[in-house]
Amino acid sequence: MLQYRVTNSDVMPGKPPLKVTVWDAFGYYIYLPSICIYHDYKQLNWLPAIDKKYAVTGGDGYQAMKLDNGNYTFKYLGGVAILETPFFFIGHFIAKHSRYPPDGFSPPYQYALGFGVIFYCILSILLLRKILLLYFSDLTTGITLLMICLATNFIQYAAVDNGQSHGYIFPLYVLVLYATVKWHLKPARAWALLIGYIIGLAMICRPTEAIMLFIPLLWDTHNKEAAQRKWSLVKQHKSHILLAAVGGFAGILPQLLYWKATTGSFVFDVGSKWDFLNPHFHVLFGWEKGWFIYTPVTLFFIAGMFFMKQFPFKKSVLWFCLLNIYIIIAWSEWRYGGSYSTRALVQSYPLFALPMAAVTERIGQTKWRWAFYALCAYLLFVNLFQVHQYNNTVLHFDDMNRKYYGRIYLNPHPSPVDMSLLDNDEVLRHESVYSRHTLYKKDSTIHAHFDSGSPYTLAQGESLGLTEQKRWLKLEAEIYSPGFWQSYLNIDLKFGDSVKHARARLFNAISPDGKDNKYALYVSIPAHLKCDGFNVYLTDAFAFDGDVHSVTVTEFDK
Repeated sequence: MLQYRVTNSDVMPGKPPLKVTVWDAFGYYIYLPSICIYHDYKQLNWLPAIDKKYAVTGGDGYQAMKLDNGNYTFKYLGGVAILETPFFFIGHFIAKHSRYPPDGFSPPYQYALGFGVIFYCILSILLLRKILLLYFSDLTTGITLLMICLATNFIQYAAVDNGQSHGYIFPLYVLVLYATVKWHLKPARAWALLIGYIIGLAMICRPTEAIMLFIPLLWDTHNKEAAQRKWSLVKQHKSHILLAAVGGFAGILPQLLYWKATTGSFVFDVGSKWDFLNPHFHVLFGWEKGWFIYTPVTLFFIAGMFFMKQFPFKKSVLWFCLLNIYIIIAWSEWRYGGSYSTRALVQSYPLFALPMAAVTERIGQTKWRWAFYALCAYLLFVNLFQVHQYNNTVLHFDDMNRKYYGRIYLNPHPSPVDMSLLDNDEVLRHESVYSRHTLYKKDSTIHAHFDSGSPYTLAQGESLGLTEQKRWLKLEAEIYSPGFWQSYLNIDLKFGDSVKHARARLFNAISPDGKDNKYALYVSIPAHLKCDGFNVYLTDAFAFDGDVHSVTVTEFDK
């Protein structure tokens, strides 16, 4: 038997190999190696060895659920896997004819899948351009596509995190738009069948894409006369409705067959919770990942809906976009995992491109056009800057907040104090107007080693007395550790029987493992309160082993 050993240098010296099929992306992809290579999609006996070698599950194997009948069934639906199939076989062919193992996860598969999404997206953008040119000028179309691609989080999920479902479903929206336009221009059975199939396939990518049905259903109903023509056309081609239904069933059939094989039932609840009566507007406006905050060009998507009156897509876009947004913000897991802005809306950007083009065309006819173009250029620059920050974890995938975002906005070199605001909501903005004196200073290196749940004390201080004005303490430290994923630098201030706590994570974008890193954070002492002392210590969720080179506690007061 051939033995395979692939190292990082086999792909790119000094860098780890590309890994597309990890976390949620692995959940979408798992169908292909299970069925096509290992012929085991029920017991998954092959998975432990693959996960040990490639670390694809994230550790707990949440992508597959164990059933009472002894089988596993996949949490994620199989539509994305169907779309990945051509590129999977390209990767499999290359692996079988090279020194890489044909195991479904070696570099040929990763690169084939990664570039495959880009290929899909490029084709879909070209087709979307063709659709937009039916209604808008070349200039408006160009600006719209530029903003969709580079001023939103689309670029992240088409080119970087493209193992997720969004980059695969995006082309489906373009296709259903194109097929809808073609059917309304000249009804044909093939277009009706294709519309149904695309909607069915999209539903087994993400079930909520079922609202894609509103696109053909409400197309060309923007006024009374158009609606009358539309429904008259439908009555003349009633058989097309049946063909669309047949296409839709063909689209979802593979998923039904898979569920029947693993669960014994054609329908299976993979488990999702919705808060339709209490939607989470953080998704749009929250500092965590707000759509309008981190990708503000999307405000034009909404504004453009007021300029669609004369277009045949008016009701399609309006009803689809509003329902889509409502469904997205009603999901109980409203953070949508690690993400840049609201990733769950990315796939529907082809629909949002239409109102974006409408508002761009209207403003382009006014004296404000150059200001608008300048604003678009600025928003494009901000987005690309933030994409760079996101991929370097300066713009954090899950822990953003208002103060921290304010400090890193267009900031190429965030400081240790800036990074502390990921966990600490206090910062002293103007040290120079305060007097300072050192309460504690230690420059000699100490080796810290402790297990999880056992805080390691670095410094302690006695009573700081009472003053009439607010004071600040600044904690600074220089620490080395080969690994501190969930380690924190902490300070507690004691006020009688109460304690004020502040902390900063040791692992952050400017403080990687295996280096001497500097940290700093502020904590305030309220006026007219006596601080009975402070305690500086380290904590870790696992175990800490490293060197603390220095610790300094400085008081600032007026």
